[in-house]
Amino acid sequence: MFDLNTTLIVVSLLLVFVVLGVDVAVALGVTAFAGLFLVFGEVKVVLSYLGSTANQSLNDQVFAIVPLFILMGEFIARSGAAGDIYAAINRNLSRLPGRLAHATVLGNTVFSFVTGTSLASATTFTRIAYPEMKRFGYHRGFSLGVIAGSASLGLLIPPSIFMVIWGILTEQSIGSLFIAGIIPGFLLAAMMMLYISTVALLAPARVGIGHTEIKDTPAAPSTSDNGSETAGIVPPDDRIKSSVAISMIGIVAIICGSLGGIWMGFFTPTEGAGIGALMGLVLGLAKGMRWPQIQTTVLAVGRSSVPIMVLIFAAQLYSRMLALTGVGSAIADSLVGTGFGPIGTLAIMVGIWFVMGMLIDSVSIMLLTVPIFAPASVLLGFDPIAFALIGILAIEAGVLTPPFGLLVYAVKAVVPDDDVTLGHIFRGSIVFWGMLLGLSTAIAFFPDIATFLPGIIER
Repeated sequence: MFDLNTTLIVVSLLLVFVVLGVDVAVALGVTAFAGLFLVFGEVKVVLSYLGSTANQSLNDQVFAIVPLFILMGEFIARSGAAGDIYAAINRNLSRLPGRLAHATVLGNTVFSFVTGTSLASATTFTRIAYPEMKRFGYHRGFSLGVIAGSASLGLLIPPSIFMVIWGILTEQSIGSLFIAGIIPGFLLAAMMMLYISTVALLAPARVGIGHTEIKDTPAAPSTSDNGSETAGIVPPDDRIKSSVAISMIGIVAIICGSLGGIWMGFFTPTEGAGIGALMGLVLGLAKGMRWPQIQTTVLAVGRSSVPIMVLIFAAQLYSRMLALTGVGSAIADSLVGTGFGPIGTLAIMVGIWFVMGMLIDSVSIMLLTVPIFAPASVLLGFDPIAFALIGILAIEAGVLTPPFGLLVYAVKAVVPDDDVTLGHIFRGSIVFWGMLLGLSTAIAFFPDIATFLPGIIER
């Protein structure tokens, strides 16, 4: 039952932890424990409740989705398939101004369908695309902004880990969320390519037009006499064509086999993730991965996914505490009762997400706010799937927002130039940050952008 004192204690305690920079899993867990103690009044009862919650949550098959999709993406990223995708797309855009930037966006679009996280895209395409754009005289900030901005597609296009976490927290269908991300994902990619084309038209020097190829960098595309880009990252031969063919066939097979099976109802999301991980391993073996690389990949996935699992468990405990104490309903009712209407209240939520994006990482933002905001959105009349996409896009913008833009830091960590600063990447990414918020706004006014495909599948 709702109690004002309990609400004040729970909210204040969580805010203090966040301000002090306490690990989010610890903050959620301690806050949940405190709230439950205020309800039950006995430590033994609270500990018993914690044990039953842990048993129910961690035994749920849905928890296997996160590590399995991450494993699938890691196998594909480490196999070299992303480089083959980039090379194939790049060769077929030889007459398009700014083709290296376009190839980066399209490459990330395809790669996003086989990786659940944007970090793999950011690091992979920084190594692949940035040296080529530098070689052909692309503006440094523009190049890095394109790489970081287009990597954010991995958080929207299925199998996005953001969607998995959102589905777990709200008990929504993860398969429906995956389907809902397709049209917004393609729209976002189209917006990025339109921006690149506009830059190529209005400021051609930023995409290297008129620049002479730099000869002392690792070889990639050849050039014509006037320095413009021509086809190919490397001269095509039978070995390279075979490698590209294996990568393209493998990735199409994974998309159809794993995600297609989920969308068509043949597999549960957990089963689809397992099949995707297995197919990713097969592709890796076909591309030359051997036991040492496979072992390294599995260990890396374990190190990255276990903290996420702990966070999700703490968030589920926090959600149950909010429901049991009535705190979540009270805060949701307060948001609805502000008098600003659905759009005005949504703007407040997005503003909170924006401020939090400057301070903490995106997964933590989702875990802290979704258990409260999602019920409020239902009271405000928003479609749950549309609101999920709005929230994911708004939170996703945080990965490009200073001072804690996770994608920006990922790009900086692997960029080969020592003189590249975080400021260069943040400034280059600002346009893409605006695109994320713009698309989020569009879905708020036109929810069919998100709900159209799930509606067709359900019928």
